[in-house]
Amino acid sequence: MANRILLLTSSILGEHGQSSALASHFRHRAAERDDLAVTQRDLAAESLPHLGLEELSSWQVAAAERSAEQQVLVQRSDALIDELQAHDVLVLAVPMYNFGIPSQLKAWFDRVMRAGVTFRYTEQGPEGLVQGKRAVILAARGGQYAGTALDTQTPHLKAMLGMIGISDVSVVYAEGLAMGEGRRDAALKEARQAIDGLVAGL
Repeated sequence: MANRILLLTSSILGEHGQSSALASHFRHRAAERDDLAVTQRDLAAESLPHLGLEELSSWQVAAAERSAEQQVLVQRSDALIDELQAHDVLVLAVPMYNFGIPSQLKAWFDRVMRAGVTFRYTEQGPEGLVQGKRAVILAARGGQYAGTALDTQTPHLKAMLGMIGISDVSVVYAEGLAMGEGRRDAALKEARQAIDGLVAGL
């Protein structure tokens, strides 16, 4: 059976974004393998609304008691969680916007991080319920942040993934992309080589 990969892009620049270019390289390398199957979702092109009280509240209502509107709202989250659970590897192509992740990607996490569904609280603390999966982060940044206090993005992503049970996380950084053509080209080349290695290991 093929390894099933869910590839999420979130650049507001679409195919012109550097994180999208990394995602494209990953997808093309994966396509060279008969044992890998990639599903891509563009969260910027098909953006989710910010999570609101009505949608959040609908999750707390028993299925048999939900109104028609609540059923529609719950289905949005259910479909994204089902899609995540149906894949073996989650690949996140992530630009850095103002030291954080795109709000479109945050809206996706807000739907898949559901207490009692993808994680639960226990006396020992939270327990992730999304098991047996790994994640890859393809991080594109204009500056140089990895390993510094300004990189709040990486721990944020790892914390959210860990909360639902995904602790096997690999990160590919393409940094300094706005710091001159030479540095950009070198960073993208290095990132592509790292992606080649990751795909070979899937």
